Amino acid sequence: MADGKNGNGNGAAIETAAQKDVGPIQAQIVSQYIRDLSFENPNVDKIMGAGPGENPNIQLEVNVDAKTADATNKIYESAISFRAHATSKIGTIYELEAVYAGLFRIQSIPPEALQPFLLVNCPSVLFPFLRRLIADITREGGFPPLLLDPIDFGTLYMQRKKEMQQAAKS
Repeated sequence: MADGKNGNGNGAAIETAAQKDVGPIQAQIVSQYIRDLSFENPNVDKIMGAGPGENPNIQLEVNVDAKTADATNKIYESAISFRAHATSKIGTIYELEAVYAGLFRIQSIPPEALQPFLLVNCPSVLFPFLRRLIADITREGGFPPLLLDPIDFGTLYMQRKKEMQQAAKS
């Protein structure tokens, strides 16, 4: 007889995996914003007077961080810290530092999945906005726009986790 319950033949109901789940992960962007921004162009007079020069050496640094913003409402902040330092034989062309962040309401997530979600998925959502900001700032600073290649935040997370495990062993 079919009564809508899964039975084990002894009349007892068996709970299926689907019945145990609390539902799919729910993530909502509450807001996104520039937390910090700095653009320095210390040698503009030398650079503009020198005419076209060699291609600059650009060093890039990207870090991701996350924290709880409001535990009661399950709101978390995820932030991408970005730094670009462009140099040539003249010296520093520009130095750009930015922290672009977002607040995310995340519900129905297993505790062990929260950290990877905040450090991989959330930055992936924020990155296109940071990329546009970086391109606009460098262009407005008088230089060709700095167009960032896509970043694999999953690989960054795994590298960071591996480094932390190695540091713990030392």
